[in-house]
Amino acid sequence: MSPAEHVRIDHTVTSGTFSLDGETHQVDNNVWILGDDHECVVLDAPHDVDRILDVVDGRRVKAILCTHAHDDHVRVAPQLAARTGAPILLHPDDRPVWELTHPGISWDTNLTDGEILKVAGASLEVLHTPGHAPGAVCFYAEELGVLFSGDTLFNGGPGATGRSFSDHSVLVESIREKLFRLPGDTVVHTGHGPDTTLAAEMDNIP
Repeated sequence: MSPAEHVRIDHTVTSGTFSLDGETHQVDNNVWILGDDHECVVLDAPHDVDRILDVVDGRRVKAILCTHAHDDHVRVAPQLAARTGAPILLHPDDRPVWELTHPGISWDTNLTDGEILKVAGASLEVLHTPGHAPGAVCFYAEELGVLFSGDTLFNGGPGATGRSFSDHSVLVESIREKLFRLPGDTVVHTGHGPDTTLAAEMDNIP
């Protein structure tokens, strides 16, 4: 039996706001929780601690993994950390974005490109994919055939750019260089909206 065969992916959606550059919008965010019956990691912490903890369902949270530091992805990360004892992990290039939401509060551990994180026998590879935000990352679970893309890649194409700290050409290069080297049938669990696959998005990237 593979160490990852008993691993499962749980999911919930939280609703709230996203604010940047003086604009605020209502958004629905996906929260992905990877683990087994005993331990898990939480990918992003938007809007609602209690809703996330309902899905955690009493398991030990090993880490809160941030795909990037926009406020709709990290707003309740410090509260979730306080209630679970789990460290917050973020790529350091997103410091200026993080500080817009949590000035005077830091995350616990820096994520690095190529790093392997372990949970419940499964491995998650950290892929630094700047563009939507300078410290944006995706998490690739090769054994599961799954990529957690945050706001780097959606069903329909790349994440949004045109706001502070974003760069469209950098984002496209990240997707082509980091993500499209993975198997095309990899299922993409996004930060907002429905799943897709890498193969399905190849024609949607300019």
